[in-house]
Amino acid sequence: MGKDELICGIHPVMEALQGGLHVEKLLVRRDAGGKGMQELKNLAREQGVPWQPVPVEKLDRLTSTEHQGVVAFISQVAMQDLDGVIAQAYEQGEDPLIVALDGVTDVRNVGAIARSAECFGAHGMLVPKSGTARLGSDAVKSSAGALLRKPVCRVDDLAMALERAREHGLRIIAVTEKAEMPIESCNLAGPVVLVMGAEDTGISPVILRKADALVRIRMAGQIGSLNVSVATGIALHAVLLQRTGAPAR
Repeated sequence: MGKDELICGIHPVMEALQGGLHVEKLLVRRDAGGKGMQELKNLAREQGVPWQPVPVEKLDRLTSTEHQGVVAFISQVAMQDLDGVIAQAYEQGEDPLIVALDGVTDVRNVGAIARSAECFGAHGMLVPKSGTARLGSDAVKSSAGALLRKPVCRVDDLAMALERAREHGLRIIAVTEKAEMPIESCNLAGPVVLVMGAEDTGISPVILRKADALVRIRMAGQIGSLNVSVATGIALHAVLLQRTGAPAR
């Protein structure tokens, strides 16, 4: 993580929030108080930026500069509006394809998923603000730059965002090993949100309940699950095959 991805101090962080920088989250000293810190927390809450109380030792390890009890993580990736991304796809005469990530916390996986999304024609990615890997330089590097080209929509509540996508006509397709239907048997040709789950626990029950269909990837080996970035690439390829009319082999 580069030093330029961190902003330290109450007033610099306030300026970052007010100046339109893409602040991913704040770490705040657990026992921090005072008027300035409270104003900072209120501003973060208004803008939907999560903040986490941590011991001062953690802040000291992150930076050697004076942090005044707060460190902000700055994303290199511009955030975009889900409704706008979907509307743009429709305006281009295309069926929107969005990749939603539920609890994917590994930076390299998020980067690899963004790369697959770019390669297979997804219009954007949908990720919650909390419980997702940081979109800093490591993620951008892992994506081979795709995170700088592919729209990323960060939302407070993934379940509510999926409902918004459904209102725009998108079907919610959850890829899970718990499903009975093979992915190639599902209709993927129309407007779709493809939901992928966390590396260890998969898609959460609340998100599974939002799905219009549950699908699985056929496997022949003895290991019961795939890495989420590999699974996303396979699922996106299945979508591409249906959308281009190419027969599956």
